Amino acid sequence: MSEELAKQQKTRLNKLQKRLRRETGRAIEDFNMIEDGDKVMVCLSGGKDSFAMLDILMNLQKSAPIRFDLVAVNLDQKQPGFPEHVLPEYLTQIGVPFHIVERDTYSVVKELVPEGKTTCALCSRLRRGTLYGFAEQIGANKIALGHHRDDILETFFLNMFYGGKLKSMPPKLVSDDGKNMVIRPLAYAREKDIAAYAGMRGFPIIPCNLCGSQDGLQRQVVKEMLQDWDKHHPGRIETMFRSLRHVVPSHLVDTELFDFKGLQRGFAHGISDPDKGFSAPAKEMPEMIDILSL
Repeated sequence: MSEELAKQQKTRLNKLQKRLRRETGRAIEDFNMIEDGDKVMVCLSGGKDSFAMLDILMNLQKSAPIRFDLVAVNLDQKQPGFPEHVLPEYLTQIGVPFHIVERDTYSVVKELVPEGKTTCALCSRLRRGTLYGFAEQIGANKIALGHHRDDILETFFLNMFYGGKLKSMPPKLVSDDGKNMVIRPLAYAREKDIAAYAGMRGFPIIPCNLCGSQDGLQRQVVKEMLQDWDKHHPGRIETMFRSLRHVVPSHLVDTELFDFKGLQRGFAHGISDPDKGFSAPAKEMPEMIDILSL
């Protein structure tokens, strides 16, 4: 490689790292994901997203105005051919504390899921339960997952197309039992940026042989749809993601989210008591729309 080309690649890597660092930092701040004294369990699957997340969090940890601990955790699901040496060697090399949790969920999934059916739902449920329990065991009060902006949009359309709900993947949530806080620091990051960064950093990517090669997955169909939109309509993905942050309950049709029955003439937006009209604070009420301009 020529000196000039090496210089160009280094410049590109630095720009990409700064962008991902900035987007991750903004997501952490917007949703108060990490606080002083936190112990964050970083779930490392061996894919590009979790590798990039750990790398960026370690980078931010060095200059953050607060102190927090990181511990990497990989769930070895005993998939045939899984290279067990790769992650321990890498994590030892970069000097981050880590645990490898061994659970044979692979056999459970293969036994319970009929041949030809997708394994993602059961695999995810078993993996989540194991990781939640292990977080409690090691005293981690935050669990970081490597989902990015594209994952959030894909989940939104999956729920709308196949589940009949306007629901996505929140950047921060508390588990159903109230014991675990889950965060997604890459919520603002684009998948293509993460893929480029992972390639340039040379992370030792481990493919998922259990479900990664399955054809006809609903998520893959949605992913291809979004990629096609991104290719032929630049900016559409950004606009769609921005819409998830600007929800107007009064212009949807959910009677549990907005008090349509209680609307009255003579009041702004038809709401005599703003606290009852919106689930969000009154200050977030949308501006009046001029119907003649529609």
